[in-house]
Amino acid sequence: MKASCLEHDLKIFNRGADTEIGERGINASGGQKARISLARAIYCEADIYLLDDPLSAVDPDVAEKLYHRCIEGALKDK
Repeated sequence: MKASCLEHDLKIFNRGADTEIGERGINASGGQKARISLARAIYCEADIYLLDDPLSAVDPDVAEKLYHRCIEGALKDK
């Protein structure tokens, strides 16, 4: 969660990490959806990741954190 900058969001989601996103769940912003997708990608521990502009939906400060924590950090050996 830290690598994908979701700590704050989990605190405000009504069921934390168990909150359903989308249909019958909460509506997430574009940035939240991008960060959730990155968190799911990190969690699955694949050998190869294809990222399609994952930083475009977040503000510059969050993009910098995501780049360092996620891309250079959690995914550095992929």
